[in-house]
Amino acid sequence: MPYPETFTGFQVNGPDTWTEFHKNEFQPKPFGDYDVDIKIEACGVCGSDVHTISGGWGEQHFPLAVGHEIIGTALRVGPKVTLIKEGQRVGVGAQSYSCLDCRQCKNDNETYCQKQLDTYGAKWPDTGIVSQGGYSSHVRTHEHWVFPIPDALPSTVAAPMLCAGLTAYSPLVRNGCGPGKKVGIVGLGGIGHLGLLFAKALGAEVWAISRSHSKEADALAMGADGFLATSDKDWNVPHKMTFDLIINTANSFDGFDLDAYLSLLDVHAKWVSVGLPEDDGIKVRNQTFLSNGCFFGSSHLGSRKEVLSMLQLAADKGIKTWVQEVKISKENLAETLTKLHNNDVRYRYCLTGYEEQFGA
Repeated sequence: MPYPETFTGFQVNGPDTWTEFHKNEFQPKPFGDYDVDIKIEACGVCGSDVHTISGGWGEQHFPLAVGHEIIGTALRVGPKVTLIKEGQRVGVGAQSYSCLDCRQCKNDNETYCQKQLDTYGAKWPDTGIVSQGGYSSHVRTHEHWVFPIPDALPSTVAAPMLCAGLTAYSPLVRNGCGPGKKVGIVGLGGIGHLGLLFAKALGAEVWAISRSHSKEADALAMGADGFLATSDKDWNVPHKMTFDLIINTANSFDGFDLDAYLSLLDVHAKWVSVGLPEDDGIKVRNQTFLSNGCFFGSSHLGSRKEVLSMLQLAADKGIKTWVQEVKISKENLAETLTKLHNNDVRYRYCLTGYEEQFGA
């Protein structure tokens, strides 16, 4: 069977027309010895997609097809590929390259490699070709960033785990989430609901923390041990200095009382922010940290090892993303990304129907 020389995708021309999708052919980067070509069957819709095409995260390389929660079939593998076999069902997340040779890469911190490249919107240094994402027929990716998908996970369940899931899973496992630990998840969106599901599967006591009680029933259905609504008076007081770890997935710092959140942490416990709001962020004062000596930091995606262990945990524990399936088309993409922009999702959209749009 001949391999496609060009791929086809739904691209946006710029932030002024970010809800207008155009079905275009594009040239992927040259096929390398370690590359895998993947025929896409599903792709999660991430908040990053909206921030990127709407201009919220600054200038980008257009025209651009976004999407970095990709599931499909390995169609073609390079001559030096050992991690993936042709015909396997595989996934690709938000990163598609690192040098694999630096100190970070050799210590399973390849997501922090100074030469890391994103799955979409990155310029390949040798050619200047801009990487295109999963709102497309195919994706070409280095084998290190291509992951076998366990049979037990449906494609639409697995896809959102490759960015949203990993963004929560990595800081959970790196910061000791497990039996005997009390863990808070701030924000119950795409990342937050997967953070709750994974923290629970890892054996922790898990509390969802949200602005209002509107998602409380959902949080408890996902297995949360408790729920805190920050709109309640003195919401934090009964829980001061009782949490071992809090993962903040909130997508806005509007009206965010950081002191109240951090008061929940035990001595030297950690607050890890993984959401990337478009606004200016929050003001941090040293006095905020004095009462409990807590640590404040962030986390970016995760390593290949963490992706594989996360997917296996999901398969073993029967973890299911709360997903709404949408067939990929110009019209549906415009509607779906507008809804996501307005936070109208419970809790992740996933694109399907690739065969109808792009053919065999």
